[in-house]
Amino acid sequence: MTKKKEFILKGIPAAPGITSGKAFLFGREQHAIPRISIKEEEIQNEIRRFKDALIHTKNEILDIKKRISEEMGIEHGQIFSAHLLVIEDSMLIEEVVSKLKKEKLSIEYIFQDVLRRYIKVFSEMDDEYLRERISDINDVGRRILRNLIGAKEDILSDLKEKVIVIAYDLSPSETATMHKKNVIGFVTDIGGRTSHTAIMAKSLEIPAVVGLEIVTKKVESGDIVIVDGTHGIVIVNPSPKTLKKYEADRERFVAFERHLLELKDLPCVTLDGRKIGLSANIEVPEDLPSVIAHGAEGIGLYRTEYFYMNRKDLPTEDEQFKAYSAVAKRVKPHYVIIRTLDLGGDKFLSQLEVPHEMNPFMGWRAIRFCLARPDIFKTQLRAILRASTHGNLKVMYPMISGLDELRQANAILDEAKKELKKRALPFNEDIEVGAMIEVPSAALTSDILAKEVDFFSIGTNDLIQYSLAVDRVNEKIAYLYEPAHPAVLRLIENIIENGHKAGIGVGMCGEMAGDMTMTLILLGLGLDEFSTSPITIPEIKRIIRSVNMEQAREIAKKAITLTTGKEVADYAKKRLREVVSDIVI
Repeated sequence: MTKKKEFILKGIPAAPGITSGKAFLFGREQHAIPRISIKEEEIQNEIRRFKDALIHTKNEILDIKKRISEEMGIEHGQIFSAHLLVIEDSMLIEEVVSKLKKEKLSIEYIFQDVLRRYIKVFSEMDDEYLRERISDINDVGRRILRNLIGAKEDILSDLKEKVIVIAYDLSPSETATMHKKNVIGFVTDIGGRTSHTAIMAKSLEIPAVVGLEIVTKKVESGDIVIVDGTHGIVIVNPSPKTLKKYEADRERFVAFERHLLELKDLPCVTLDGRKIGLSANIEVPEDLPSVIAHGAEGIGLYRTEYFYMNRKDLPTEDEQFKAYSAVAKRVKPHYVIIRTLDLGGDKFLSQLEVPHEMNPFMGWRAIRFCLARPDIFKTQLRAILRASTHGNLKVMYPMISGLDELRQANAILDEAKKELKKRALPFNEDIEVGAMIEVPSAALTSDILAKEVDFFSIGTNDLIQYSLAVDRVNEKIAYLYEPAHPAVLRLIENIIENGHKAGIGVGMCGEMAGDMTMTLILLGLGLDEFSTSPITIPEIKRIIRSVNMEQAREIAKKAITLTTGKEVADYAKKRLREVVSDIVI
């Protein structure tokens, strides 16, 4: 037998780490559904079969949702709420039944025909969020078809040996059923850093690379594969020399991660004693065990959209009060920064009729939505204020673009305070109020805004997107999304300088805060607080504890003079390796 030649594929890093093993080509079953005519008297039986399949599929998804919520946290279980909405879509069900009665063909054939039409319609939509729902529709549709024809499911959890899964894509339910013991890594043809596949991989702590485009065409089951999820590299049929090199890299990565966790209880201070805030971003209270395990010193961003999404009613004041209070008590005496409702863009309220927009990321969202719906906004503010008696809570407004919006938001906050006083309910009168700086207009007028808030938090995800005119969920132009771009660095420098002149602290809660290669530059620019996902906290702490402020300022000063994002990124990596010689980047 001819020995297969080694080759390398480059994709998008989805979850860090290095692993190697046998490839398992996970193909989605394609059922051939014949066109079979039925008689008039068989229609009711076909409808009954359809309803039975819907119920069976719903129960399957509820079981997965329950298990994932228990094992990985409620926020991951919520992914399957979208699947349930597809099953309960009355328009879809009515169209299938109507078409069945009219064309008198088997229910499997009719359902597949309707499903294909839905997928075609969604694939042609301009809205990126709606196009991404194709994955949910596909996943649910395949399950319903499988239950209609009585086919056996190809379950990843049934794997008998350790493998690296190779797939065109992995749906949420497919990823969720992977048994961590036997799936040691996975790679896909499509997907991005923020896809559900990447999110699940990070939670399972499985190395993963996505967006490889041709991996399913190039790899066969049984091939030996190396997955480098840190750098987005997949090596197929590696030579003994390559295997040895990557095994050494893997051991170095594991040792580095183990060493990082030893820093958990040490303070986040530079070599010359400068204390730096190091906090975590969370979505739900269930994230707190991970926050504590990784040594965060507070919550720098508590995203509150979870309460509003995938439900048919609005969350009550008491419901929110209980959740915010639970987090405040658990994190006390550390602070918790609660970002007020940030809906719109790629997040929406299922129970409200939000008009379709050509540019949803720059439309009716975040603080704009809240100011237009003060009833919803004020309910949340009252809940936050009431919970402030249980710990160190702070309020932060998202997507502030100018002083008028800030003042309007503060006026509604004052109204919420007056209403609580009338109800004789206690709250912290002096609760700190901050603004998220993620719009270029806010960055450029940060000297004005700084006079009327207690702190800033830089939201780099949107700030980079708006400043560079790059849609951050569009894979075709992902290469233009550069955190190290000179324009971005200058905006950040301006925000920090203006915040400090006004005597307020400046933090960062965007993805850039967790980018190790940018830590020294941000530190040197004067950033007071880094807030990132819990898993990256030990890495950031290690870097901060390895440098003094004079050295960091010198690095930042040089970086600001460079002319391209690549120059900045290369320089940042070079200096980082000098400061932390054994770092894995």
